Amino acid sequence: MTSPFPLFHIPYLPLGRIIDFMEPKTLVSLSFCSQKSHSVIKTQRKAPFDGHLLVGESDKNSTFLSFTNFAFGMVPKSNQVLSALKFVDNINYEGMESVKMGGRVVRVEMDHSDGYLISYWKNTTEGSKVITDYVTNLFNIDVSDIWASKQSFHIIQHVISRQKTPLRYFPKIDCLDINDGKWVSLDNLLTMDGIDIIMGLSTLTSSDVNVFLKHWLSGGCPRLKLFCAETGALDIFQVLAGLLHNAVLVENSRDYTSPFGYSRTLSFGYDIQRADGVRATVHYQPPRTLVIAVWPETTYNYN
Repeated sequence: MTSPFPLFHIPYLPLGRIIDFMEPKTLVSLSFCSQKSHSVIKTQRKAPFDGHLLVGESDKNSTFLSFTNFAFGMVPKSNQVLSALKFVDNINYEGMESVKMGGRVVRVEMDHSDGYLISYWKNTTEGSKVITDYVTNLFNIDVSDIWASKQSFHIIQHVISRQKTPLRYFPKIDCLDINDGKWVSLDNLLTMDGIDIIMGLSTLTSSDVNVFLKHWLSGGCPRLKLFCAETGALDIFQVLAGLLHNAVLVENSRDYTSPFGYSRTLSFGYDIQRADGVRATVHYQPPRTLVIAVWPETTYNYN
């Protein structure tokens, strides 16, 4: 992918404006054309991004990066900017283009339906790290959103190691969406610092949630706006043990939308208040939905 582009002969001021209007996936593809194209995109793109950078796994052999405003596990493939797939035996890779990425020569092809670049790897764990480093370095941004499972925990570990503000165990990830949360322990939960924390198939108990609530009331997880987990059967009075003096039952139905667009209807709930006046609603909808919604509702600033 080395061909001269008249585009890069344009003076920097109008060139920067043109680059600002180009889609991230187009810029990622263009950045591989030459060292100059990479340098120009890295230094000249100034416009804020429409959405947050998400790293996720489609399955154990496929990782993708996407700029998205979407929630609920619904990210259109057209939003993807770069993906890493595992080599398979029934595809001829010899005719594909090769690019340099992370000190490696990598086979790539264009997804002709959605216009993003697909890279191929013997080891997709390594591939996910390399493509994450490449995109975050090119655009000088951090990852905001991770879709993770136990099998993809390496993604979280890698993001922790490279974010500008690394934290212990879990990074300061704005939105953490874990499809299979059976592996997430109370200790894990107490190290999270997220805005939206979404967990499917959680094994957290009433006692675990009680400890987490007390942790939040004492100033832990200070940025939290929404915690939503699929759990087993919970006892709301065990969840609120030691907190009932600070809990007000609200029977009116309220709609809540988190900064990342997750919407819940709280048909009832217990409001608890932190010492600084911040209020949260604890809502349990049997048989398996627990919601902690922190007021007031806010929108996420992507820039």
